[in-house]
Amino acid sequence: MTIIGVPKEIKNHEYRVGMVPSSVAEVVQRGHKVIVQKNAGAGIGCSDQDYIDAGAVIEAEAAAIFAKADMIVKVKEPQSNECAMLRENQLLFTYLHLAPDPEQTKALLKSGCVAIAYETVTDARGKLPLLAPMSEVAGRLSIQMGARFLEKAQGGRGVLMGGVPGVAPADVMIIGAGVVGTNALMMAVGMGARVTVIDRSLPRLRELDVIYGSKINTRPASQSIIDGCLVNSDVIVTGALVVGGSAPKLIKRSILSKMRKGSVIVDVSIDQGGCCETSKATTHQDPVYVVDDVVHYCVANMPGAVPRTSAFALNNATLPFTVALADKGYQKALLEDSHLLEGLNVYKGKLTYQAVSEALDLPFTPAKEALKS
Repeated sequence: MTIIGVPKEIKNHEYRVGMVPSSVAEVVQRGHKVIVQKNAGAGIGCSDQDYIDAGAVIEAEAAAIFAKADMIVKVKEPQSNECAMLRENQLLFTYLHLAPDPEQTKALLKSGCVAIAYETVTDARGKLPLLAPMSEVAGRLSIQMGARFLEKAQGGRGVLMGGVPGVAPADVMIIGAGVVGTNALMMAVGMGARVTVIDRSLPRLRELDVIYGSKINTRPASQSIIDGCLVNSDVIVTGALVVGGSAPKLIKRSILSKMRKGSVIVDVSIDQGGCCETSKATTHQDPVYVVDDVVHYCVANMPGAVPRTSAFALNNATLPFTVALADKGYQKALLEDSHLLEGLNVYKGKLTYQAVSEALDLPFTPAKEALKS
C-alpha cells in the first residue's frame, strides 16, 4: 500500500488540486491510502465530503500530510516551506519548472526526495502529455487575457479584438505553433482577430495553412521576422518551449520602444523564465506591469484562473502515471517506462535532467545511473 498525500496549493491564487475525487476513488480501489488536506478541493467546487465519499482521509494541516505520505501529488512547484517538509526517499509528483528556479532546485536536492516533473514526462510520439492539458488551457486563456488587457481601462490600446464593420480588428502575433500556440490561434481566429503565427517548423506552418487558409498569416521564425511583426501587433502570445530548459529570449528589451503603445505581451512561457527579456513572473492578484508603454501579462500559473477546468483536465492526464507509481513503487515504475523516466528531475540529492543542469550550471547524473546507485 502506498500512502498518497494531496496538500492544498498555497501559491498565490492557485485553486487547483493535485487529485480530484474521481482520481482518489481510483487509487483507493486499488488498495492505496489517500490523505487530502482540509478544503484542498474547495477552489474547484469539491468538498471534503466529496473526498471522504471517494475514500480519502481528511487532514487539517499540510505538515501532517508531508510527514505521513510516501508520495506527494501536487499541481504547482513546492514553495519554500513545502520543500522544507519533504524528506529523503519521499516521492514528489508535480510541475517543477526547475530551469529558472535555482532556489527550488537546491531545496529539492537538499531534501533527498525523488521529484518527477509533469512537464518533462514524454510519450511515444515525443510529446509532453502532462504539460499538454495545461498548455491547452493557457493557450486559450492567453487570448482571453490579451483581449481584456487591450481595454483602455486596463492599460491597453483600447482595441476590440474582432473589430466592428468599418474598423479593423486587433493584430495578434503568436510565437510558437505548439500546443499553446495552436490553442491561442483557435481562440484568436474565433474572435475575429488578424493573426500571424511564427514557428521554426515549415511543415507545421503548412499544416496550419491548410486548416485556416487566408484567415491567418504564417511566418518562419527568425529574429528579424519576429521584430518586424512585434512592431505591428496589438497582442503578442509567446509559447516557445525548450523542454525542461529555459525559454529562449525572443523579444528583446530594445524592441519595446518601437512597439505600439498599449500593446499586450502575454508571456505563457514565463514558467520557464519567459520569452521576453523584460518578463518577470506575476500573479493573478497583480497580473500585469508596463515597460515602455507595453503591457506585460506574465502570470506563472495561468490555468489557475479556471481551476475546475484545469484540475479535471490535468487529472485526466496524470492519473495513469499516479496509479503506476503507487502500484509499482517509483523505482520499478520509472525503470519500466522510459517516458515516465524522462520526468525524473531530482533523485536523492542528484540532478537528473540535463537541460536543468545546463541552465543552472549544476552537476548532472543520468536518471538510470542515479536509480542504480
